[in-house]
Amino acid sequence: MMNMNPGSETLALLRTIPLFSELSDTDLQAVGAMALPHQLAQGEVLFHSGEMPTGFHVLVSGQIKLAFSSAKGNEKIVDVIGPGMSFGEAVMFMNRPYPVFAEALCDTRLITINQRAIFALLEKDVDFARKLLAGLSIRLHTLVRDVETYTLRSSAQRVVSHLLELALTAPLEHGKPLIVLSMSKQVLASRLNITPETLSRVFHELAEGGLIAVTGRRIQLLDPSALARFEG
Repeated sequence: MMNMNPGSETLALLRTIPLFSELSDTDLQAVGAMALPHQLAQGEVLFHSGEMPTGFHVLVSGQIKLAFSSAKGNEKIVDVIGPGMSFGEAVMFMNRPYPVFAEALCDTRLITINQRAIFALLEKDVDFARKLLAGLSIRLHTLVRDVETYTLRSSAQRVVSHLLELALTAPLEHGKPLIVLSMSKQVLASRLNITPETLSRVFHELAEGGLIAVTGRRIQLLDPSALARFEG
């Protein structure tokens, strides 16, 4: 059912999305009025591969994995979506089925932005169309970078590159970046296109080399400079 009076939380979330950051209050209200909230339990599927989109989605809290299954039944995680991130824009505009499925990794809240609201804004606001194209271009650039990483770098380099990226926003403990993984190691391994066994081996080798310390999901970078050299 359409929400004719979007709440302050929905509007505040929409304004944090770069695509909507410069919309007028009136336009933001129009988008929010067509925002449908969802709550998913861990393991619940938002959409399946092959389904047609009716809009795109923005995560409020929790985590969503986007993945597909191979002919052999193996699962490959394409991306893990966190709070404030949006997904599903491209297939919505192409009017094509989802190529992946979306599953909650934990209890998750999100909103779906109705396709009609977006198309109405596109017809009305040229600047909005430019922002949308810019956002999709950034997503494409990220995808190309990921493909390059998977094909040209070793398993160990992929892991190190990911740790260094997380370290940019990680807090310091005793002067060293302390990363707390937001996903299981199995999910992380799939995201990096390696097996869980390979991920464990790389963590062990890095720890043996005095570069990191691993305790469950807590990973402290003991020598970031050496890791940066290793990455290259």
